[in-house]
Amino acid sequence: MTTSKVLGAFVVNGEPQEVAYAPHKTLLEVLREDMDLTGTKHGCELGECGACTVLVEGTPVVSCLVLAREVEGKSIDTIEGLADGPDLHPLQDLFAEIGASQCGYCSAGFILTASELLKRNPDPSRDEIRKAIAGNICRCTGYIKIFEAIELAGARLRGEDGQPTKEMLHGS
Repeated sequence: MTTSKVLGAFVVNGEPQEVAYAPHKTLLEVLREDMDLTGTKHGCELGECGACTVLVEGTPVVSCLVLAREVEGKSIDTIEGLADGPDLHPLQDLFAEIGASQCGYCSAGFILTASELLKRNPDPSRDEIRKAIAGNICRCTGYIKIFEAIELAGARLRGEDGQPTKEMLHGS
């Protein structure tokens, strides 16, 4: 039995895209399998871990729970589109610089969720960050470096210095 495909149009990372995909596929599956955008990760596939988070029309969405056909014609941003050419987004730079991720599997979801927070609120409190990333789970870190990376990225985006302290880089 062959599955028929549909032709869908999306705007992915600012570029119009057309892709043929099976109509039962989730956005996660279409991004990874049909568009080769593998920065979006398979996690729990229950919408509980946030590893598959992308931005749909600027809003964080767990792509494992959304059928691709539900977001046809919409703007979708993945981790691959966050950098500005060769220049990493401050969140990407700081996650790497201060070690906010260990294995990195969850990083894309955290970074995209945090990027939306920083667009909405360029100077969030630690509690606001905690609430924003509540749908993202990291099994490797204690979250402190994730909070610090988001705070420093906010400072950089506000035009402030946003340099990590020696303790952030090397521990206390």
